[in-house]
Amino acid sequence: MPEPIPDPLLPASPTERPLQGRRIAVTRAEQQLGAARSLFEQAGAQVFDLPALVIGPPDHWGPLDDALAELENFHWLIVSSANGVEAVEARLQRQGRSLARRPASLKIAAVGRKTAAQLEALGAPADFVPPEFVADSLIEHFPVSGWGLRLLLPRVQSGGRSLLAEAFGEAGARVVEVAAYESRCPASLPTATLAALAAGDLDGITFSSGKTVRHTAQLLEAHFGAAWLELLAGVALVSIGPQTSRSCLDILGRVDGEASPHDLDGLVAACSRCLA
Repeated sequence: MPEPIPDPLLPASPTERPLQGRRIAVTRAEQQLGAARSLFEQAGAQVFDLPALVIGPPDHWGPLDDALAELENFHWLIVSSANGVEAVEARLQRQGRSLARRPASLKIAAVGRKTAAQLEALGAPADFVPPEFVADSLIEHFPVSGWGLRLLLPRVQSGGRSLLAEAFGEAGARVVEVAAYESRCPASLPTATLAALAAGDLDGITFSSGKTVRHTAQLLEAHFGAAWLELLAGVALVSIGPQTSRSCLDILGRVDGEASPHDLDGLVAACSRCLA
């Protein structure tokens, strides 16, 4: 007997919309709120924007441009964010080149599903993506020995981890780390989000990096004063991964959930579990 066709006029089940009626603040970069908002709204949440990052250029392009000019001298390009991919591609384009037309000897490793998808969209699919979307997994599962390799690591100018460079350096690789972009603190937060927090109307806040935690704390203290942390007492704090969780513990005193996998889909699922 064929299964009945769901009636689109009937309300979705809790399984399909696990965040139905929940009010969630999402701390993504200003330029990246759209994808996060869409996923949380599909899960039934009312989303409040909390853009705790502004993505922009590094203080100086010289080190990145110089490294890209001799790209054929590197064995691997290792990118850990879509922002890094975009910056590298933009600077290569200025040199009349692209990742899709990179030297045949250069392989690309990507940390994270979004980073890999960005490479795919540019016609330069990653040669290696670790099973977990964190730097530690890339090191653990890297397909070749690092000994004698020359690696290029474009990264955020400040606040990122040096774990990759340190680990590959200890393995005998020659690592060149260069600033490809910077994530800065915005001047203020949206009025609607601040009002919801002041009224106790938020159910959860999600954090997508250690910087989003630090910047959120900085902005809330600037707006609400010394008692800002008390406003988070009844709010679930959910992080995207282990490093972000550590920042939550250090700055906010707790973390109530962590995404697994460490991406936006995992963040929605972790938020759903916390608020079930």
